[in-house]
Amino acid sequence: MKMKLTEEVWKEGNMYVSYCPELDIASCGETVEQARRNLREAILINMEETKKMGTFDQFLEEAGFHREHDGILSVRKELVGFRPIEIAV
Repeated sequence: MKMKLTEEVWKEGNMYVSYCPELDIASCGETVEQARRNLREAILINMEETKKMGTFDQFLEEAGFHREHDGILSVRKELVGFRPIEIAV
């Protein structure tokens, strides 16, 4: 089984933060690659734990996932753009 997820990475101080908005899971690292690896590990640990507790399907449903025809899990919305904007306040 595969999942389509979004990964956001940004620099915060001297660390890099990685975040998956679909699952609301974050991690960090001293490099971009380390932050990305740590996020994948955090996601896998979360999946393993929900499977052990018997709440995996409920977790996926609450996160808005559905199975596509090829067995891939994806959310009902897809990120199509991301850019900073400025608004006067």
